[in-house]
Amino acid sequence: MTINFSKKWIKVTLHILVWVVLITLPYIINLNRSRPPHQLTRFQELQFLRLNFISYFYWIAIFYLNSFVLIPKFFYPKKYILYALGFICSLLLAIVIHAILFKILLPDFSFNLGRTLWFNTPTFLLTMAASTAFTMIADRILEEKRTLQREQENMKTELSFLRSQISPHFIFNVLNNIVALVRLKSDELEPTVIKLSGLMQYMLYETDEEKVSLKTETEYLQAYIDLQKQRFGKKVDIETHIDIESDFDEIEPMLLIPFIENAFKHGVGMIENPQILINLKTEDDILTFEVKNKFNPEKNEIKDPSSGIGLPNVTRRLNLLYKNQHQLNIDKTNNWYNVSLTLKLTT
Repeated sequence: MTINFSKKWIKVTLHILVWVVLITLPYIINLNRSRPPHQLTRFQELQFLRLNFISYFYWIAIFYLNSFVLIPKFFYPKKYILYALGFICSLLLAIVIHAILFKILLPDFSFNLGRTLWFNTPTFLLTMAASTAFTMIADRILEEKRTLQREQENMKTELSFLRSQISPHFIFNVLNNIVALVRLKSDELEPTVIKLSGLMQYMLYETDEEKVSLKTETEYLQAYIDLQKQRFGKKVDIETHIDIESDFDEIEPMLLIPFIENAFKHGVGMIENPQILINLKTEDDILTFEVKNKFNPEKNEIKDPSSGIGLPNVTRRLNLLYKNQHQLNIDKTNNWYNVSLTLKLTT
């Protein structure tokens, strides 16, 4: 569990707890030797209490002197000799202040340096140890938080770049669809262009959010598949099954489309009885997505400039966004290219 030191109330609470311990322990440790050597009047007892109360403030000062000055300026830069000098000077300063206060508040008693050292040294050592531990732990947590923030910013930057890759890749495929329909002089050209414009509107204006509804994303996938059916007609056997359990599930936008694009790109042309199977279902916040297409192992494809963008892109996005919340398997078996993705929708 990581403590969020950025919250002010947590900082205040931690400091209060530290000071309760620091104020209590010295009296437990010095239970017997902290008693005054003589019988005291009521006034003298009050003066001793005032001395002890005032001493809290210079212990607090030494605590933060060590935390804000000695550790960052000498201990962290490994200037250990200077830190040791500062350590000793802090103890001497505490003794001098205690002696001055003793003379002012208890003029009827003689100041005993040995007894003062005997009583104050454990308190000083405890204060310095607590200050050092507290500061190092707080700095470590703060550094881990900064590292995490840098990693998150880097991840956002990388995700933004990956999304920017998908857009031109998708547009490239869309233009290929339009060119194919123009060459065929198909009557479906006009409604196809209208549907394509809807897809591009979704891609350009509705995918800026971190997540979109799974229902909207599957509608986009289905529209893309419908366009491919119009393009290929009966030349390609396309089977699609989509079963969404809840309309409230969300997913990273355009996460699944590269798998379908890849199936249409490599699963048609110079293939006997080409077939593409697409299955998507959700159950108990688990998404199962499968895409299968036949391929020709003897076919040597000429790679185009957009080749290889889709799958590496989506694989990287899955690793960034879902980490241990997904499982992706890609294999080739009996002239079938199989993609299977299992994804936990809520993390």
